[in-house]
Amino acid sequence: MGASVLTESAADAGVPGGAGAAPGGFVRSDGVLCCGTVSLESLAERHGTPLFVYDGDRILARLKALRDAFAPVRPLVAYSVKANPNLAVLDLLAGAGVGADIVSGGELYRCLRAGVPADKVVFAGVGKTRVEMRDALKAGIKAFHVESAPEMDALGEVAVQMGRAAPMGVRVNPDVASSTHEYTRTGHAAAKFGVPPEQALALYRRAAAREGLRPVGIDVHVGSQVREPEPFLRALDVVLDVADRVRREVGVRLGYVDMGGGFGIAGGKGGELDLVALGKGVADRLEGSGTALIVEPGRFLVGDAGALLTRVLYVKRSGGKTFVVADAGMTELIRPSHYGGVHGISLARRPADGAGSDADADIASAADAGRDAERVDVVGPVCEQGDFLARDRLMTVPDPGAVLCVHQAGAYAFAMASNYNSRPRPAEVLVRGGQAALVRRRESFRDLVRGEARA
Repeated sequence: MGASVLTESAADAGVPGGAGAAPGGFVRSDGVLCCGTVSLESLAERHGTPLFVYDGDRILARLKALRDAFAPVRPLVAYSVKANPNLAVLDLLAGAGVGADIVSGGELYRCLRAGVPADKVVFAGVGKTRVEMRDALKAGIKAFHVESAPEMDALGEVAVQMGRAAPMGVRVNPDVASSTHEYTRTGHAAAKFGVPPEQALALYRRAAAREGLRPVGIDVHVGSQVREPEPFLRALDVVLDVADRVRREVGVRLGYVDMGGGFGIAGGKGGELDLVALGKGVADRLEGSGTALIVEPGRFLVGDAGALLTRVLYVKRSGGKTFVVADAGMTELIRPSHYGGVHGISLARRPADGAGSDADADIASAADAGRDAERVDVVGPVCEQGDFLARDRLMTVPDPGAVLCVHQAGAYAFAMASNYNSRPRPAEVLVRGGQAALVRRRESFRDLVRGEARA
């Protein structure tokens, strides 16, 4: 499908000097940050702020890097839709042969609208409803990943009512810890996700004997922003052992193992997962086994391909602190307050005297950030003390009206945006090959009350 509503070329976007701004990343051209060859400042002028901008070339480059790392086992890449469900992003990935990892009926609807083949869709989540199960069965998805006995029973009942057998796998909780935020650790025993190995084996035994269920694979996920290969490989060892026991004790050969996603990207407080090392470890375990692989990257593909543009409203000095008040806050990017997420923040246009920082320099030192750097809180307009984009950040103090670029906002940013304080959600722009397309218009006040009625 074509998601473009409005396009502009690099020439139209007013990139100073044009040359030297390589496509596929947020780079500076004559002091102005660009997405490929399109000036971020010009996009903010044209579409207003707050504004999300996504680099489609970067997304496809990340996909290639992932496929290269896992080349020996040729996995099905099932994009984790919850990271960024914009139709244009889904359309881009579907065109590159990518499937989807979904967790709701709404995500299924989006995927089908964007052209993702249903037989490349896997459905995860602990709370699937019977309506969602029916819709997914009707669509013909690849598999359901069940996470409890009651859920599996419900799936079997729905499938029998429809005269079908539901393809399914069990999500195993491997009790593997990962060094990430407590809210994003999903593979330890106390998490709500999955079932222990022995219980998983019992579920497969039960499914194999039940009409309406067809065991086809096995699933695991250890967390998000995991930056070491070891937790993934330990979890994979656990589920491969379960799969082997299912073959020997239940008499069912499972066709695939889904090792989930959560591949950590660089930025904030850590580096990037060594994906090549992980790919080698996975290949060593799977090559020649006849077992297919599914991976579910989300943030890895879209995280650093996105930026949130926000305009400075005021600079406030009070109580011994400096507050940079911007027009974006927790309603656009809740990760800093909810997860303790650290995002680089840069001036879209570097001052003429050369002060100012690139991508993550404002997390580093005063020397990097510029001679006029101060410790500041970058806060939004939302009526909450927890409304901030950065705290105690060393950076050049911007003037009111300046455009800031909040980096790594391609994942779990707009996807978690809200209308709290009756704030319309921002527009979204996708840039590919020097062309910028408005792929979601900014919400209006009328949108805020659509569907409501006075009593």
